[in-house]
Amino acid sequence: MLEHFPFYLAMIVLIILVIMLSNRIKVAYPVLLVIAGLLISFVPGIPVLKIDPELIFIIFLPPLLYESAWANSWKELWYWRRIIGSFAFIVVFLTATSVALVANSYIPGFSLALGFLLGGIISPPDAVSASAIMKFVKVPERMSSIIEGESLLNDASSLIIFRFAMIAVATGQFVWHQAALHFVWMVIGGVAIGLVIGFIFLKAHQLLPTDVDMDIILTFVTPYAMYIAAEETHASGVLAVVSGGLFLSYHRHRFLGSSSRLRGENVWQSLVFLLNGLVFMLIGLDLPEIVSGLKEEGVSFDQATGYGLLVTAFLIFGRLLVGYGALMTTRIMSHFIEVADEHPGLKAPLIIGWAGMRGVVSLAAALSIPVALADGTPFPHRNLILFITFVVILVTLVLQGLTLPYMIKKIQLPDYGDHLPENEAENLIREELARESLDHLTGNHKEELKVSFHLQKLVKQWEIQLKPGETPVLPEHIKSIYKNVLEKQRALLLKKNRSGRKIEEAVIRKFLHQIDLEEERIKAE
Repeated sequence: MLEHFPFYLAMIVLIILVIMLSNRIKVAYPVLLVIAGLLISFVPGIPVLKIDPELIFIIFLPPLLYESAWANSWKELWYWRRIIGSFAFIVVFLTATSVALVANSYIPGFSLALGFLLGGIISPPDAVSASAIMKFVKVPERMSSIIEGESLLNDASSLIIFRFAMIAVATGQFVWHQAALHFVWMVIGGVAIGLVIGFIFLKAHQLLPTDVDMDIILTFVTPYAMYIAAEETHASGVLAVVSGGLFLSYHRHRFLGSSSRLRGENVWQSLVFLLNGLVFMLIGLDLPEIVSGLKEEGVSFDQATGYGLLVTAFLIFGRLLVGYGALMTTRIMSHFIEVADEHPGLKAPLIIGWAGMRGVVSLAAALSIPVALADGTPFPHRNLILFITFVVILVTLVLQGLTLPYMIKKIQLPDYGDHLPENEAENLIREELARESLDHLTGNHKEELKVSFHLQKLVKQWEIQLKPGETPVLPEHIKSIYKNVLEKQRALLLKKNRSGRKIEEAVIRKFLHQIDLEEERIKAE
């Protein structure tokens, strides 16, 4: 481990450089990271990265799922619950079943149980890849909400299928009534455990005398506590983390102060950035070991590639069919129940169907397959499953990942009018905040308002915001002047910090932080 430490550091630096390149050429970073890992794997003498299969889920999944739950909007999830639920549960089950039938029919020695195992691994699309791609093209909010909400929940359903398939492969039997009861417990128990532990941590933040650092550390512990507690009781650890994460995200302003939220968000973004980078790089680096394992199973590289491309093609076109099937179902159901959108159009299903890149969860699930069964016999077709998973991830990331931005631009998605334009919404919120603030001051603090210069200054700012035609948004040339002023202030503070010891550096840093926040504020306008 220690002799390879410089290589691990170099890999982290390489991840940063690749992501910088992806931002420059406007290509989603998961695509470039997988290709980079693949190219590096052919360099002679490169260390083989090995992670204990039993630790894959614990290392990567809890923090990635938890951060995704915090980033998702509960309001949007609930509004689009029918389409998200359909893709996250029904479509995943249909996909896994279809993959099982295809694998059982066309891959020699592949039982239905192994087919369901493979289906559970490769059925969930990856939210990270889709989000990274959509960063470079403008898509309607509903599209990103549906895709991200689907990927948040379909991980749970696919891993439940994966777990049942593992039991069937290991025992050689599958008892339906036991599986049904176990499924109910995995779902209900996972959600309940996540909510209970989330509530406990919420109270811990509220009642214990924590500071910002302690708050952030507790947020690191939370997803692991949820996941491990659920798995120990044979419930779904994924659903526990997702449900608990959504609960805490919804109540974040009840138990975290502004400093904890601000610093915690930055820390979590860095952590998830690193974990995602490592996973996508690991996908490419794993190929030589997977190929060598194929030889042990007696499967040629060409045969395995053919199986992988067959399954990939089936997944891509199957998801497109499902997208348009969901469109037809929505139009039929709109005659009987109220739906979020009665006429979603023909373009949206195409984009949702094409945004089916596989990634982190599929790799983690495949690598978590044990090398041997409980009786010591090698796990059947483990290396072939790993290789097919690799092909699916690589082809969907490169093919769909590179063409999705072009497709979005080409078909020109309509403005569905789900939300107000961003500038209009911001101005509306500013006006309402100003009105609420003025009403509070004039109604509750009349005497202080007469004598306090600071309150009078705030009142003037809010009154300007309420004047017709006035806008607090700075024109671009004024922004440029203001940024120059902030840069002069920053330079003065740094010079003052270097020139003497009369002012404590902590005070200087406080003012530098305020300048940074102000600069970010005007950038966002």
